[in-house]
Amino acid sequence: MIKAIIFDLDGTLIDSMGVWYRTDRIFLRENNVVPPEDISERMKKMSIEEAAVYFNNEFGLDCTPEYIIKRIEEIVADEYKNNISLKDNVIRLLDYLDEKGIPYCIATATYKKLAKSVLERYGIYNRFKFVITGEDVKTGKTSPEIYLKCAENFNCRPDEILVAEDSLHCVETAVSAGFFTVGVYDPDAENVWEKICSLAHKTAQNIYEITDIISEMENK
Repeated sequence: MIKAIIFDLDGTLIDSMGVWYRTDRIFLRENNVVPPEDISERMKKMSIEEAAVYFNNEFGLDCTPEYIIKRIEEIVADEYKNNISLKDNVIRLLDYLDEKGIPYCIATATYKKLAKSVLERYGIYNRFKFVITGEDVKTGKTSPEIYLKCAENFNCRPDEILVAEDSLHCVETAVSAGFFTVGVYDPDAENVWEKICSLAHKTAQNIYEITDIISEMENK
């Protein structure tokens, strides 16, 4: 039985992956670097702090990690505050979970102030039990640290928690750590969707399909 839910943010609850795709390229071009074609795929696996170190090491930038983080934040902050939209049926799903009494949180590599700005714009930030971001853990989502921290906060075992993720490496991490993992479809992960389907316990083309998954598990 599912006792709690951990949601990813970007690409799962909000339609923001294109913003990060553009941000990587804008920043590198500002620093006279031609962005590699696969730069966004590389960045998906890193926290902002890890990306800052990577940019310097990989491209020999004459920037401090602190400056890189600040500039990336500046580029994306306006998008999160004003333009990024919720995925379809997110609020319906939260209403369902509230009716069922199932608590939920967010685990994201995105900075808290960015996550907060978009969620507050839709009036749902305070509906989440807590929000854990890359600032709260030492490693990115290639490590289960962020999920295990959520489980500790919920006082639940990993197998009692549903994790909803759209990225392949996050699905891999959550599954390997023992969480019941749902792969959520996002067009930006189309090229790895088949692999996500093979690894995740369940998949959802639309986030609201999680209600069917919960009902199915309750009826077993």
